[in-house]
Amino acid sequence: MDELDGMGVRGFIGLALSCGCILLGGWLAKPAYGSASWAAQEEYAGIIATARAKYGSGGAQAVSDWLSMLDATRSMTETAKLQAVNKFWNTRLREASDISVWGQEDYWATPLESLGMGLGDCEDFVIGKYFSLVQLGVEPEKLRFIYVRAAIGANGVHSVAHMVLGYYASPQAEPLVLDNLRPGIASASKRGDLTPVFSFNVKGIYVPGAKPASVDRIGRWQSLLVRMRDQGLRP
Repeated sequence: MDELDGMGVRGFIGLALSCGCILLGGWLAKPAYGSASWAAQEEYAGIIATARAKYGSGGAQAVSDWLSMLDATRSMTETAKLQAVNKFWNTRLREASDISVWGQEDYWATPLESLGMGLGDCEDFVIGKYFSLVQLGVEPEKLRFIYVRAAIGANGVHSVAHMVLGYYASPQAEPLVLDNLRPGIASASKRGDLTPVFSFNVKGIYVPGAKPASVDRIGRWQSLLVRMRDQGLRP
């Protein structure tokens, strides 16, 4: 997996396919992750000011709405948090390619950037949901970024590279899938249109049947974390 740095969804999937990595256990590759909280109230003003400077009043309002959603959801049950976060991101972003938004083939936007533009691709939806849930106290070990092949079209005859967020109530539990292609949350067994390839988080890249690889090989993940810190979001 030495070629990971700079690869997009299709590059990742092509690499996994070339290694014969699509296995039925793909949903259960174990992750791990450490987190830090940036949700303190005194930080909100700086985050919103950054959004206003970069994206104007509309972007600042979108980020303010996001922070308000987090505050309103913080005391809810974990199930309610999943539903609130999934709904927020699925309704606040309009799907668009990285080329059209950022002028790059594959750009991983921070939550502030995605909300500021009001646009994002599948990865940006997942990034926003992931960091929202972590800040709401969901254990990071229960969450993972999952690359899949998604069957689309009337008869599912076409397959596209896609990313979803997986939530595992326990390490061996069937995951729930948070996906921008569908408004609701469904268990993996009810998403026959998705074929998992591999998952990753800040601690590693997890491919069924292979040893975990260092996430440091994913340059875009490192860049994402740096930009989040620069914007006042401490991932």
